[in-house]
Amino acid sequence: MGLFEQNLEKYAALAVRVGVNIQKGQTLFITAPLEAAELVRKIAVKAYEAGAKHVYVEWNDEELTYITYKHAPDEAFHEFPKWKAQAREQLVGEGAAFLSIYSPNPDLLKDIHPERIANFNKAASTALMNYRSALMSDRNCWSIISVPTPAWAKKIFPHLNENEAIEKLWSVIFDATRVSLENPIQAWQEHNDRLAKMVEFLNNKQYKQLIYEGPGTNLTIELVENHIWHGGAAVSENGVRFNPNIPTEEVFTMPHKDGVNGVVRNTKPLNYGGNLIDNFTLTFKDGIVVDFTAEKGYETLKHLLDTDEGARRLGEVALVPHHSPISSSNLIFYNTLFDENAACHLALGKAYPTNLKNGAAMSKEELEKCGANDSLIHEDFMIGSAELNIDGVTKDGKREPIFRNGNWAFELE
Repeated sequence: MGLFEQNLEKYAALAVRVGVNIQKGQTLFITAPLEAAELVRKIAVKAYEAGAKHVYVEWNDEELTYITYKHAPDEAFHEFPKWKAQAREQLVGEGAAFLSIYSPNPDLLKDIHPERIANFNKAASTALMNYRSALMSDRNCWSIISVPTPAWAKKIFPHLNENEAIEKLWSVIFDATRVSLENPIQAWQEHNDRLAKMVEFLNNKQYKQLIYEGPGTNLTIELVENHIWHGGAAVSENGVRFNPNIPTEEVFTMPHKDGVNGVVRNTKPLNYGGNLIDNFTLTFKDGIVVDFTAEKGYETLKHLLDTDEGARRLGEVALVPHHSPISSSNLIFYNTLFDENAACHLALGKAYPTNLKNGAAMSKEELEKCGANDSLIHEDFMIGSAELNIDGVTKDGKREPIFRNGNWAFELE
């Protein structure tokens, strides 16, 4: 077996054992692009070996997606198949695990009117609301990984031919996910333990506010009372440990939906629904985006912000050091899974209930009363750089350095 085959086997094992951590008798539901077929087959084998009862796969094909957006009538984008939503809700109820293989072409829909994309995203988000809420509350184990596709690989490495670009991207993914190490599963246990120490430190601090200062950014974010920082591994409702993102370098928590003020500027492009948004600023007042600019993708950003009332508020604040493995690659991935783990980021839209003490057991109204944002969307955008400084403000008003020049301002044993 060649080195690539060995790494692909290890990647499949990592997705099953560390990503979704399949349990005996459990069903695994996978969404994947056609280009991931070889990996999906290996994942299925690993899942059955781990005791899975069923492995179901929903394939997607970007060329078919483009054909739909190009030729379908406008009314088609206001609908989402009920049977698809019901199937996922049924699987949630049966305790299934969910693995998403996410490898979008950043330029797929660049000539499609943003309104068509926005309409479909809203229809899909509305139909899948219960399913997404279950996953965001960690009721079920879920994980996201990526595989190279020709279009994505060429976007990152335009100077290489298609085969070389795919080979190069595989190498980068194997490094970023620790698959290229001798024992990736042990390496992930150690990585999760390191992130857990940072989480514990921040949870003990219980900062009242975070203050961000950087080029184009001067932002104050109030955190909800009794917020909880998370990072690395999560634990499902049934007590199963899993990793939602592979790779991951972040620790994250919940901002107060009414407590964001100032201006923030992105530092990496945002790939939203096959369209790029870049060089944009958001101005917040009392939690709401009251003004915005964008040199690229202005209309797409406008439609994103207009999804619903919560789309103009923050649902997540995440800290990622500039000196992280993904950032050190000096690549722009045009893929949120990778780019968000190369830089500090914020998320517009729905908050994770698990970032609030007892939040997963709260009603929608109780969460809102505590300051948790609700929306059909949850969209991360990157704001970190080597110039970013972040301070934490304690409950007694003391201001302490958290980040300096893009990295942690302190070290933990």
